[in-house]
Amino acid sequence: MPTSGICGTRRSAGYLSSFLMKPETATTWWLTGLPGSGKTTLAQALAAALRERGEPACVIDGDELRMGLCKDLGFDEASRAENVRRAAHLAHMLNANAIHAVVAMVSPASAARAAAYATIGVERCQEIHVSTPLEVCEKRDLKGLYARARANQLTQMTGIQAAYEAPVAPTLRIDTSQTKLPAVVQQLLRA
Repeated sequence: MPTSGICGTRRSAGYLSSFLMKPETATTWWLTGLPGSGKTTLAQALAAALRERGEPACVIDGDELRMGLCKDLGFDEASRAENVRRAAHLAHMLNANAIHAVVAMVSPASAARAAAYATIGVERCQEIHVSTPLEVCEKRDLKGLYARARANQLTQMTGIQAAYEAPVAPTLRIDTSQTKLPAVVQQLLRA
C-alpha cells in the first residue's frame, strides 16, 4: 500500500508495531551536503525503508521548508541558522512522539548544525555528510541553481558564493556518485 504524504506510514505487517515504538528510540538522521548532492533522494529512501520495517518516519526537506514554514527567510547567515533551528525543532517534536526524523538540508554552517543537534538531543542524532563532489552536483543541477550562480544571477549559492563547512567527524560520509542507493540505505539503517 502506498504511503501518504511525507510522514505517511506504510501499512505493512509491522503497522501496529509503529504505535508501540517508544519516544526514546526515535532517531534523527541529519543529511547535510551541497545542493544536488543527493540528500533528498537518500532521505526519501531511508524513510521508505524505516516504514517498511513498521517504524514511523518523517522527511524534513530543506526545499519544502523553504516553500512553507521558512518562506519568510532569506539566505544570509542568520536566516540559514534560523532555517536549521526550525528544522531541528520539528525533528525534536517528531522524536518526542516516537517518529523518526530524516532531515535533508544543506545546513552549511557547523555551528548551526551543532545547535540543531543540541535541540534534538545529541544522543539521538546521526550526522550524515553527503559528500558528493561539487563538480558532480553542478552536472546534476536539476534546478539550474549552479548555472544561475555561475552567471551571477543568483547570490549566496552554497558551494559557489557561500561557504559550506563540511562535518569534521560525521557518523557516515557518503558520496552518492560512488555508491548505489540500496547499499547506502543499509549503511544508514546501521548508523
